Amino acid sequence: MIQGPEPEATRRIAGTTESSRANRRWWDGNADEYQLEHGRFLGDDRFVWGPEGLDEAQAALLGPAAELKDKAVLEIGAGAAQCSRWLAGQGARPVALDLSRRQLQHARRIDQALADGTGGAHHGGTGGGAGVSVPLVQADAGRLPFADASFDLACSAYGALPFVADSATVQREVRRVLRPGGRWVFSVTHPVRWAFPDEAGPEGLTAVASYFDRTPYVEQDDRGLAVYVEHHRTLGDRVREITAAGLRLVDLVEPEWPEWNEQEWGGWSPLRGRLLPGTAIFVCVAE
Repeated sequence: MIQGPEPEATRRIAGTTESSRANRRWWDGNADEYQLEHGRFLGDDRFVWGPEGLDEAQAALLGPAAELKDKAVLEIGAGAAQCSRWLAGQGARPVALDLSRRQLQHARRIDQALADGTGGAHHGGTGGGAGVSVPLVQADAGRLPFADASFDLACSAYGALPFVADSATVQREVRRVLRPGGRWVFSVTHPVRWAFPDEAGPEGLTAVASYFDRTPYVEQDDRGLAVYVEHHRTLGDRVREITAAGLRLVDLVEPEWPEWNEQEWGGWSPLRGRLLPGTAIFVCVAE
């Protein structure tokens, strides 16, 4: 955890360079705490789309698991590569990309622990990815270091897109590296949540801001330098970016909060989840 004075939370403009720099440092500094807090829920080789717990093994948003074999898959904003490890367990050929070096170090740690037969720090290995070392790439989602038409599928579970200033460029880059007919599935905070406080309790049920205000959420230090940035897009913004990139939206999934899930995760909670959507999952196909 990064030590020092508590950052100031505000809404202000933050461009591509500032956002990228701030979020790379934030995830490098907070990856240990994030994996410690959420690693058990995420598992070592499980593909979870968001805090609701929707599992790709049941949802099959990338397609039937039996059809993933030998597919080249790019995971963007992979963190510790839990989703990629699950994909590898289905016989796919995933590549896990993340901006944060420390997150990718956790990916390698889990790979090694599973290869040694000791399990990752949080176990939960249900996807068959034990013993598989996933290729890791540290790079910015807006500048994917791959040739055109390199992948059959691409996916991102809360990775990259909420944190970049120019998400339209990310969509274009994904389309560039996908083969025609390839599927691109990504999950983000449901845009309607931006009108409500990011609180798990009753205070998070009252709208206090405009849904249409795209001003980024910024945490900044006492010098006014951003240390964490999130960017808001409305549902319409997302759809327009998708279609402008040469992708076709084929489904929009809004997972309902399941009865079994009693976990709070930041502003996500059973109370809010049973009343308001918390996650939006966009299922797209490359034209």
